[in-house]
Amino acid sequence: MHWIYLALAIIFEVSATLSIKQATFGNAYMWSIIIAVLYIISFSFVYYATKSIEIGTVYAIWAGMGTALIVILGWIIFKEDMNWYKIVGVLSIIFGVILLKLQASA
Repeated sequence: MHWIYLALAIIFEVSATLSIKQATFGNAYMWSIIIAVLYIISFSFVYYATKSIEIGTVYAIWAGMGTALIVILGWIIFKEDMNWYKIVGVLSIIFGVILLKLQASA
C-alpha cells in the first residue's frame, strides 16, 4: 500500500509542477491555489509512504520520477526541446529508481 502512496505522491507532484507552467498562460491566481493544493496532497502521500519505506528511498524515487516525468511531459505537452543529453539523463534517473526499488524490496 505504501508504494501506492508513493505513486500517488509522484502523480500529484507532477501535476503541480505542470500547473506551474500552465499558470504562465493566464489566471495565475487560480493556478497558484491549484498548485498549492496539489503540492499539499503530494506531500501528504509522501508522509504516508515514509511510514513503511525508508525516507531516502521515498525522496529519491519521488524526486527522480517527478523529474523524469516532467522532462518527458514538457516535451510532449509543451513542445519543449528533447535532445540526447535529456534522453540519457532521463534514462539514468529511471535506472536509478529501478535500483532503489530493487534495494527496498530486498
